[in-house]
Amino acid sequence: MAITGCCLVLFLCSHAAGNATLFYSTQLFQAYADQLHSHPLIVSVFSKGLFLIFAVHAITGSLLFLQNRKARGQGYKIQTRAVKNSQASSTMIYSGLLILLFALIHTAVVSFGDHGKIGITISELFDSFFVSIFYLIAFIGLALHLSHGFWSMLQTFGVNHPRYNKLISRLTYVVPVFFLLIFSAIPLLFLFGTGQ
Repeated sequence: MAITGCCLVLFLCSHAAGNATLFYSTQLFQAYADQLHSHPLIVSVFSKGLFLIFAVHAITGSLLFLQNRKARGQGYKIQTRAVKNSQASSTMIYSGLLILLFALIHTAVVSFGDHGKIGITISELFDSFFVSIFYLIAFIGLALHLSHGFWSMLQTFGVNHPRYNKLISRLTYVVPVFFLLIFSAIPLLFLFGTGQ
Protein backbone atom coordinates (compact mmCIF):
# COMPACT_ATOMS: atom_id res chain seq x y z
CA MET A 1 0.00 0.00 0.00
CA ALA A 2 2.78 2.43 0.94
CA ILE A 3 4.87 1.83 -2.20
CA THR A 4 1.93 2.07 -4.63
CA GLY A 5 0.57 5.03 -2.65
CA CYS A 6 3.91 6.82 -3.00
CA CYS A 7 3.91 6.17 -6.77
CA LEU A 8 0.37 7.55 -7.03
CA VAL A 9 1.33 10.71 -5.08
CA LEU A 10 4.24 11.24 -7.52
CA PHE A 11 1.79 10.80 -10.40
CA LEU A 12 -0.52 13.39 -8.83
CA CYS A 13 2.42 15.82 -8.69
CA SER A 14 3.16 15.43 -12.41
CA HIS A 15 -0.56 15.50 -13.28
CA ALA A 16 -1.07 18.69 -11.25
CA ALA A 17 1.90 20.32 -13.01
CA GLY A 18 0.47 19.45 -16.44
CA ASN A 19 -3.07 20.52 -15.54
CA ALA A 20 -1.75 23.81 -14.13
CA THR A 21 -1.18 24.95 -17.74
CA LEU A 22 -5.00 25.37 -17.88
CA PHE A 23 -4.63 28.38 -15.57
CA TYR A 24 -2.94 30.13 -18.49
CA SER A 25 -5.03 28.85 -21.42
CA THR A 26 -6.53 25.75 -23.04
CA GLN A 27 -4.13 26.37 -25.96
CA LEU A 28 -1.11 25.91 -23.68
CA PHE A 29 -2.72 22.79 -22.20
CA GLN A 30 -3.30 21.50 -25.74
CA ALA A 31 0.36 22.14 -26.58
CA TYR A 32 1.37 20.23 -23.44
CA ALA A 33 -0.93 17.31 -24.40
CA ASP A 34 0.39 17.31 -27.99
CA GLN A 35 3.98 17.20 -26.74
CA LEU A 36 3.12 14.37 -24.35
CA HIS A 37 1.36 12.28 -27.00
CA SER A 38 4.13 12.83 -29.55
CA HIS A 39 5.92 10.03 -27.63
CA PRO A 40 3.35 7.17 -27.92
CA LEU A 41 5.68 4.46 -26.59
CA ILE A 42 6.43 6.42 -23.40
CA VAL A 43 2.72 7.24 -22.93
CA SER A 44 1.77 3.58 -23.47
CA VAL A 45 4.34 2.23 -20.98
CA PHE A 46 3.52 4.93 -18.44
CA SER A 47 -0.26 4.39 -18.78
CA LYS A 48 0.01 0.62 -18.38
CA GLY A 49 2.36 1.02 -15.41
CA LEU A 50 0.01 3.53 -13.78
CA PHE A 51 -2.96 1.21 -14.32
CA LEU A 52 -1.06 -1.67 -12.69
CA ILE A 53 -0.02 0.47 -9.70
CA PHE A 54 -3.58 1.77 -9.27
CA ALA A 55 -5.03 -1.77 -9.53
CA VAL A 56 -2.56 -3.18 -6.96
CA HIS A 57 -3.31 -0.28 -4.60
CA ALA A 58 -7.10 -0.70 -4.94
CA ILE A 59 -7.05 -4.51 -4.61
CA THR A 60 -4.66 -4.44 -1.63
CA GLY A 61 -6.75 -1.76 0.09
CA SER A 62 -9.96 -3.75 -0.44
CA LEU A 63 -8.34 -6.95 0.86
CA LEU A 64 -7.04 -5.16 3.96
CA PHE A 65 -10.49 -3.69 4.60
CA LEU A 66 -12.14 -7.14 4.32
CA GLN A 67 -9.37 -8.74 6.41
CA ASN A 68 -9.86 -6.18 9.19
CA ARG A 69 -13.62 -6.70 9.19
CA LYS A 70 -13.22 -10.48 9.29
CA ALA A 71 -10.68 -10.28 12.13
CA ARG A 72 -13.04 -8.10 14.12
CA GLY A 73 -15.94 -10.48 13.50
CA GLN A 74 -18.62 -8.00 14.50
CA GLY A 75 -19.06 -4.32 15.19
CA TYR A 76 -17.63 -2.86 18.37
CA LYS A 77 -20.03 -2.98 21.32
CA ILE A 78 -18.28 0.02 22.84
CA GLN A 79 -17.27 2.77 20.41
CA THR A 80 -14.97 4.64 22.83
CA ARG A 81 -11.32 4.33 21.84
CA ALA A 82 -8.13 5.23 23.64
CA VAL A 83 -6.91 6.99 20.51
CA LYS A 84 -9.68 8.33 18.31
CA ASN A 85 -9.32 7.45 14.64
CA SER A 86 -9.58 10.39 12.29
CA GLN A 87 -12.61 10.64 10.02
CA ALA A 88 -10.26 10.04 7.08
CA SER A 89 -8.90 6.74 8.41
CA SER A 90 -12.36 5.33 9.16
CA THR A 91 -13.65 6.20 5.67
CA MET A 92 -10.62 5.13 3.58
CA ILE A 93 -12.55 2.38 1.75
CA TYR A 94 -15.36 4.79 0.82
CA SER A 95 -13.11 7.64 -0.32
CA GLY A 96 -11.10 4.99 -2.22
CA LEU A 97 -14.24 3.75 -4.01
CA LEU A 98 -15.16 7.34 -4.90
CA ILE A 99 -11.67 7.87 -6.37
CA LEU A 100 -12.01 4.61 -8.33
CA LEU A 101 -15.37 5.72 -9.76
CA PHE A 102 -13.90 9.10 -10.65
CA ALA A 103 -10.82 7.52 -12.27
CA LEU A 104 -12.97 5.26 -14.46
CA ILE A 105 -15.21 8.13 -15.62
CA HIS A 106 -12.31 10.55 -16.07
CA THR A 107 -10.30 7.99 -18.07
CA ALA A 108 -13.29 7.17 -20.29
CA VAL A 109 -14.04 10.83 -21.01
CA VAL A 110 -10.57 12.39 -21.17
CA SER A 111 -7.92 9.72 -21.74
CA PHE A 112 -9.81 7.83 -24.46
CA GLY A 113 -11.04 11.01 -26.12
CA ASP A 114 -9.56 12.88 -29.08
CA HIS A 115 -6.19 14.12 -27.80
CA GLY A 116 -6.00 16.55 -30.71
CA LYS A 117 -8.96 18.43 -29.20
CA ILE A 118 -8.37 17.79 -25.50
CA GLY A 119 -8.36 21.52 -24.67
CA ILE A 120 -11.84 21.90 -26.20
CA THR A 121 -13.02 18.71 -24.47
CA ILE A 122 -11.92 20.04 -21.07
CA SER A 123 -13.59 23.38 -21.70
CA GLU A 124 -16.88 21.73 -22.74
CA LEU A 125 -16.68 19.25 -19.89
CA PHE A 126 -16.41 21.90 -17.18
CA ASP A 127 -19.09 24.08 -18.73
CA SER A 128 -21.53 21.58 -17.21
CA PHE A 129 -22.49 22.45 -13.62
CA PHE A 130 -23.13 18.80 -12.67
CA VAL A 131 -19.84 17.55 -14.14
CA SER A 132 -17.92 20.28 -12.30
CA ILE A 133 -19.69 19.43 -9.03
CA PHE A 134 -18.90 15.72 -9.51
CA TYR A 135 -15.23 16.58 -10.06
CA LEU A 136 -15.19 18.81 -6.96
CA ILE A 137 -16.74 16.05 -4.81
CA ALA A 138 -14.15 13.58 -6.17
CA PHE A 139 -11.30 15.99 -5.32
CA ILE A 140 -12.63 16.41 -1.76
CA GLY A 141 -12.70 12.60 -1.52
CA LEU A 142 -9.10 12.50 -2.79
CA ALA A 143 -8.00 15.07 -0.18
CA LEU A 144 -9.72 13.08 2.57
CA HIS A 145 -8.07 9.86 1.34
CA LEU A 146 -4.65 11.52 1.17
CA SER A 147 -4.89 13.05 4.64
CA HIS A 148 -4.73 9.58 6.21
CA GLY A 149 -2.92 7.78 3.37
CA PHE A 150 0.03 10.19 3.33
CA TRP A 151 0.54 9.84 7.10
CA SER A 152 0.15 6.05 6.92
CA MET A 153 2.66 5.85 4.07
CA LEU A 154 5.28 7.80 6.05
CA GLN A 155 4.70 5.58 9.11
CA THR A 156 5.16 2.44 6.98
CA PHE A 157 8.45 3.82 5.62
CA GLY A 158 9.57 4.44 9.21
CA VAL A 159 9.47 8.24 9.00
CA ASN A 160 8.54 8.62 12.66
CA HIS A 161 10.62 10.61 15.11
CA PRO A 162 9.62 13.05 17.87
CA ARG A 163 11.76 15.71 16.19
CA TYR A 164 9.84 15.44 12.91
CA ASN A 165 6.36 14.32 14.02
CA LYS A 166 5.01 17.89 14.20
CA LEU A 167 6.17 18.52 10.61
CA ILE A 168 4.71 15.16 9.48
CA SER A 169 1.42 16.04 11.17
CA ARG A 170 1.32 19.34 9.26
CA LEU A 171 2.19 17.66 5.97
CA THR A 172 -0.82 15.36 6.34
CA TYR A 173 -2.93 18.52 5.93
CA VAL A 174 -0.71 20.55 3.59
CA VAL A 175 -0.30 17.84 0.92
CA PRO A 176 -4.05 17.02 0.54
CA VAL A 177 -5.02 20.72 0.62
CA PHE A 178 -2.39 21.50 -2.04
CA PHE A 179 -3.86 18.91 -4.43
CA LEU A 180 -7.41 19.95 -3.55
CA LEU A 181 -6.68 23.59 -4.40
CA ILE A 182 -4.87 22.80 -7.67
CA PHE A 183 -7.38 20.28 -9.01
CA SER A 184 -10.60 21.91 -7.79
CA ALA A 185 -9.58 25.35 -9.09
CA ILE A 186 -9.69 24.04 -12.68
CA PRO A 187 -13.41 23.14 -12.89
CA LEU A 188 -14.24 26.32 -10.93
CA LEU A 189 -12.22 28.33 -13.45
CA PHE A 190 -14.41 27.13 -16.32
CA LEU A 191 -17.64 26.98 -14.33
CA PHE A 192 -17.40 30.70 -13.55
CA GLY A 193 -16.40 31.53 -17.12
CA THR A 194 -12.85 32.66 -16.45
CA GLY A 195 -11.17 29.74 -18.25
CA GLN A 196 -9.98 30.36 -21.81
